[in-house]
Amino acid sequence: MILPFRTPSDADAALPYVRTHLSSDAVLGYPTETVYGFGTAPRAEAVAALVALKGRAPGKPFLLLISGRQMALDWGLVFNAAAEALAEAFWPGPLTLVLPGGEGRLPTTLRGPEGGVAVRYTGHPLLARLIGGLGEPLTSTSANRPGEKPAPGAERLAAAFSAAVATRELLILDGGVLGNVPPSTVVDCTEPTTKLIREGALPRPELRRAVGRYAP
Repeated sequence: MILPFRTPSDADAALPYVRTHLSSDAVLGYPTETVYGFGTAPRAEAVAALVALKGRAPGKPFLLLISGRQMALDWGLVFNAAAEALAEAFWPGPLTLVLPGGEGRLPTTLRGPEGGVAVRYTGHPLLARLIGGLGEPLTSTSANRPGEKPAPGAERLAAAFSAAVATRELLILDGGVLGNVPPSTVVDCTEPTTKLIREGALPRPELRRAVGRYAP
């Protein structure tokens, strides 16, 4: 199924369908401020379904999308001084922070080798509205198979994963065709000294201009 997702009323209308879909540990396809993504409820069984759909090697973690900093705190994630500064400067937006905490609340399959969970307060207003309505984070990864580029729009995405759409393993939100935007920048904030894991939409000099010594 493909649902329209271009206006606030579209997001509100999609919410009950998305909630029911995610409750069965199925996968959602959706637009973000960077590329189309795949995501699930933050449960181990749902993440396993996402791994299977994407065809991703086990052990590589996914990130979490949230609708505000308070949601991260509610799920037990911890902000040190650097994470606080970076979140204040760049959230919502294309900055992913790897944060400690969340033990006992979030599946271990979301935890990276440094022990943290990658989190982003999405800058896509409709997606943030949807996540806020769900009341829980949404796991996230680019909507593609390994080695392929993410589909630019919902119809191409549905064609690439037509079998999953037909069996209702995949529900897609149609937010139109996205531009060629780099993925989010990823910063490890599990230690007092931050580390740049991936330079994406926000280059390192921009991070340093905004937060000085807290930047990687």
